[in-house]
Amino acid sequence: MEWWQAGMVANGVIAVAYFLIFGAIVLPLVRGRQLRKNPLGTATAAIFLTCAVHHGVHAVHMVMPVFGLDLVQGNAMRAAWTWQLAVWDVVGAVVATYYWSLRRTYGSLMQGAQLFEDMKRREEQALEINDTILQGIVVAKMALDLGDRDRAMSALDSSISSASHLVTDLLGPGHLPASRMTRSQAATIQPSPRDGDGGSRGG
Repeated sequence: MEWWQAGMVANGVIAVAYFLIFGAIVLPLVRGRQLRKNPLGTATAAIFLTCAVHHGVHAVHMVMPVFGLDLVQGNAMRAAWTWQLAVWDVVGAVVATYYWSLRRTYGSLMQGAQLFEDMKRREEQALEINDTILQGIVVAKMALDLGDRDRAMSALDSSISSASHLVTDLLGPGHLPASRMTRSQAATIQPSPRDGDGGSRGG
């Protein structure tokens, strides 16, 4: 087999794999009417489509002289296809095929629109965590201002527990539970202005 033949086959494989990946991304977006609402998914599909066309054109140009067509361009491309290009095309074909196999293996995790909706879902969960903690702190502060320490502690415990569950859901099953995660730096408590005033008066 000559180097152009290896390049032709490899480019054909890449083109087919990329067309399949393009379809796997864009079809769910079309069905869900998300082509305009999901620019990241649409742009990713467009990248795979343009790459598929690019590699497909290479393969077509090199095969056309077999049928007596496109002789000048086809033969020129064959002559220009060195072993370096052929080897790199084979690597590209292996990577494209492997990526497609991952999409099929991971099933719903890698299905078109759902893959890109994950970012939106995580943003919503992060906002929910923020609201949960903030509400708990507000309730606890009001309770402390009223001298109800038990209610304040209960509000804080509930807020921490809810935030812990939300963080665990946000990170997914492959990460450590939120209760086992630690900060990179220790938390500090800033003295209140009243504490500072009292200290200065006492001195």
